[in-house]
Amino acid sequence: MSTVESEADASRLAWRSLWSSLAPIGRDPASGGYVRLSWSPADLAARDWFVTQAEARGLAVETDRNGNLWAWWGDPASGGAVVTGSHLDSVPHGGAFDGALGVVSALLAVDALRSRAVTPQRPVGIVVFTEEEGSRFGVACLGSRLLTGAVDPERARALTDATGTTLAQALAAAGLDPASIGPEPDRLARIGSFVELHIEQGRGLAQPVGVASGIWPHGRWRLQFTGEGNHAGTTLMADRRDPMLTAAFAVLAANKEARLLGGHATVGRLSVHPNATNAVPETVTAWLDARAAEQSTLDTLVANVRRRVAERAERDGTTVEVAVESVSPAVAFDAALRDRLVATLGPDTPVLGTAAGHDAGVLATAGVPAAMLFVRNPTGVSHSPAEHVTDDDCVAGVAALARVLEDLAC
Repeated sequence: MSTVESEADASRLAWRSLWSSLAPIGRDPASGGYVRLSWSPADLAARDWFVTQAEARGLAVETDRNGNLWAWWGDPASGGAVVTGSHLDSVPHGGAFDGALGVVSALLAVDALRSRAVTPQRPVGIVVFTEEEGSRFGVACLGSRLLTGAVDPERARALTDATGTTLAQALAAAGLDPASIGPEPDRLARIGSFVELHIEQGRGLAQPVGVASGIWPHGRWRLQFTGEGNHAGTTLMADRRDPMLTAAFAVLAANKEARLLGGHATVGRLSVHPNATNAVPETVTAWLDARAAEQSTLDTLVANVRRRVAERAERDGTTVEVAVESVSPAVAFDAALRDRLVATLGPDTPVLGTAAGHDAGVLATAGVPAAMLFVRNPTGVSHSPAEHVTDDDCVAGVAALARVLEDLAC
């Protein structure tokens, strides 16, 4: 076996070993997907896993006031830090690689640099952002939004999950002080560059690794439909004020508007009260996820859905209230940093945009020089147990990240 083959085998074994130590945490054996809602037992176990792995590498670990985890190689107070990382929480029954790929790859990239006796001239950090998916408390990238001041702390403390537990209560139960959450400008000022590695959530890559150009504007809206609860058997069809009808129309209207305008619209979550088979609902809550390549297109899409649903509610004898849960503007990643990544990885490295939101986008919007690496997703499926990356592409991602960190930190 050649030296190159031996090193490749060692890299695959290192990847598989570290990945296998995280993979069982939060995995649902029935669906094969992951349920790591932020601050749940599974999420706490994943956080403990990260702390253990970071400390085993001699990295100094800290939890910031918003619950984000940071592991440092070098003194972050010296400034100009090169930071990488992602998140460990998941959508309900989501795939294994979304977020976690970036965290595992970051740890292995540090291992790779140390194996080559690289001595960074700038501090290198690995961050695990909390509540990136927004699956528990409704606001995506909550940890990075709080860090950058994009979300009001008072509003954040009052956010509730499906059981009525507030974010403040969840933080307190985890041993954090909910009164202290909020922006940390001094911490942000220490970051010279941020590079997030992530699985590509589409089929845009024909080779193992690419560089992101930007993120589509996107957002989440909560639609509350209210009617009159009544008996399914005795209430005449003509007498009904059924909010489910209005909600169903909203789903179809969102789909139609997105197709007409070339955007994306999804209603993937509903809450019905009283949620009984033989009862006309009293309320239905739906969550709309909408995205488009241009802000004007997104604004038009959402405005058209609002208008059409309001007209339908009047016909149905129901009411509808629309509340914004989170909105993210278009992000163009730092051009100089993007070009530097391409130069480091080679001129044939593809550059592509994405419609998926990321913590890197939040940091970029706050003025932090940020960039992203994407690792090939052969099926294009994400937020599903079918999400997949080959071991060879994972190893290629680690190697690419290590090269980028070395270039930026040395």
